[in-house]
Amino acid sequence: MADVAIIGGTGLTRLEGLQTSGSESVETPFGPPSSALSHGILAGRDVVFLARHGAGHTLPPHKINYRANLWALKQTGVRAVIAVAAVGGIRQDMAPARLAVPDQIIDYTHSRSATFFEDDLTHVTHIDFTYPYDPALRQALVRACREARVDAVEDGTYGATQGPRLESAAEIARLERDGCTMVGMTGMPEAALARELELPYGACAVVANWAAGKTEGTISMASIEAYVRQGMDSVRLVLERLIPAI
Repeated sequence: MADVAIIGGTGLTRLEGLQTSGSESVETPFGPPSSALSHGILAGRDVVFLARHGAGHTLPPHKINYRANLWALKQTGVRAVIAVAAVGGIRQDMAPARLAVPDQIIDYTHSRSATFFEDDLTHVTHIDFTYPYDPALRQALVRACREARVDAVEDGTYGATQGPRLESAAEIARLERDGCTMVGMTGMPEAALARELELPYGACAVVANWAAGKTEGTISMASIEAYVRQGMDSVRLVLERLIPAI
């Protein structure tokens, strides 16, 4: 049984260094997850890997079946979930290719299936979401970054937007006024669903670009891809130290 699940986002549709032992197609009450679950060994530990956007990176953020993804991982018996995602940098220290370990999140998404608690209920269920990322897992991520000597921002507020388009400069200015330090499209409802399932959840964000309006000109997809590749090299170093420590 795998102890740790890794959800890979843009730039991480497969996990280098994972000694694969097999893949598993899982059915859930909410439909199929984004991809088959890859089982294997990483850094000496059993892990399971799921590609958030599908094996061929074909699922846009608003079409991801977040409920099926988290439900499938819960069924495997994992005890922690590490989410890797690309983000845009808003705060001055969120430069492209840096990693960030967010400690807060603000949800700007809409029309997504965002809870398990909505049908055939015997009572209404509320979850505490004061600290959306598991504190112990977050600290383990921070320590792993330090041990790997990876340049990482150790806090920050993730602004989750609908996508798939990038944001306007005015929207980024609003997010910044709200206190967001980075912007992405997949952080919610993923974090909340993990909390509903009582799965400890931590996020490792790769800054892929400066958010709209933070630099002159428009955002280049070619530069995003280059920074994501660079950042993912750091993610792999961090995972190698994080996995044995969980």
